[in-house]
Amino acid sequence: AVVNNAGTTHLNKPAGEVTEAEFDRLYQVNVKSLFHMNRLVSPVFRQQGAGVFVNVASTTGVRPGPGLCWYSASKGAVITASKGLALELAKDGIRVCVINPMIGETPMLAQFMGMPDTPDNRQRFLARIPLGRFTRPEDVAEAVVYLASDAAAYTTGEQFVIDGGYTKF
Repeated sequence: AVVNNAGTTHLNKPAGEVTEAEFDRLYQVNVKSLFHMNRLVSPVFRQQGAGVFVNVASTTGVRPGPGLCWYSASKGAVITASKGLALELAKDGIRVCVINPMIGETPMLAQFMGMPDTPDNRQRFLARIPLGRFTRPEDVAEAVVYLASDAAAYTTGEQFVIDGGYTKF
């Protein structure tokens, strides 16, 4: 299994204020990394007759947030590319799935919020999440373990949403 978890963002700000350099970096890290990993690993998986790609996108790839237009677009590209790869690689026994986590307690939290990481600002974001907490690294890790396992052997092209109910209501 390969987990494509490389990701970056720009500061939360209007789309017209994102620089071309920031935009290019987003696509270089968030999208082009999948391109390179596919070219490198798919031949190995084909030779083995099996393999799994688990690509980490974001809930904003399907439900963009204000101030994150280009980040959301890059994660939408990850989702679309993953579905295309799942369709194309299935005949070779290769599965491709996507994990869409909600905002999490990572060093990039303030960038996603577009404001300082303070208890009050955290509460404003947590109020929108029905389960009342941010995504934790172990939430994503457990989903990766499942999708990479034989328990998910008949799952491909699927988006696994880890968002505490945020995109459901």
